[in-house]
Amino acid sequence: MAHEILVVEDEPTLSRLLTYNLGQEGYQVQAVDHGGEGLQLALRHPFDLIILDIMLPGLNGFEVLSQLRRQGSATPVIILTARNAEEEVVQGLRYGADDYITKPFGVAELLARVAAVLRRVHPEDAPASGGKDEKVIQVGDLKIYPEKYEVHLNGESIPLRPKEFEVLLYLVQRPGVVVTRDDLMNVVWGFDYIGGQRTVDVHVSSLRKKLEMNQESVQIDSIRGVGYKLIGTVRK
Repeated sequence: MAHEILVVEDEPTLSRLLTYNLGQEGYQVQAVDHGGEGLQLALRHPFDLIILDIMLPGLNGFEVLSQLRRQGSATPVIILTARNAEEEVVQGLRYGADDYITKPFGVAELLARVAAVLRRVHPEDAPASGGKDEKVIQVGDLKIYPEKYEVHLNGESIPLRPKEFEVLLYLVQRPGVVVTRDDLMNVVWGFDYIGGQRTVDVHVSSLRKKLEMNQESVQIDSIRGVGYKLIGTVRK
């Protein structure tokens, strides 16, 4: 059965672009252009994913996301933010967004982000490997699958946002080495990213909480004024 996606976007051209390209990938898409309407629809219908703009008439995207989470909705949400709007990204993540895409964005990036979020939420839908060996990195009690953007503990998935996963993977590749915030910013977000180091700190803080809730064999230490260091034994 095709995954159902709700698009909440008031810019007609972008809404049509999203609806068309997601439909071409086989998703069932419903689009609305008002924050309040999007909230009510999301609460009534069990969508598999919501793509949510921040600047909306009625309720803005933050208000929609906040009310969704307060009312117990765990539906994954990808927020659409303005270019260079680091505060929007930070606030969206704190309200419970699963990922974000900055405008303007390419269709390929959008589809990749959507697929990655759905794959984490519905791992049973992922295609079988057909017997091909999958690359696995084991650190402590965790198994990390770089090609699938997944982290498992005792066979159970630990849900990470894409950027959280990329931060973890970069640290895992340098166990015991202090990695600066600038290094993480350049590698994970790109050299042309305008946002500040606060974005890195927010993602690392969220990643650390998720890891500490599930296991103790892998830790991320903060090195004051410099960056971060991963503590754990890596086996490849």
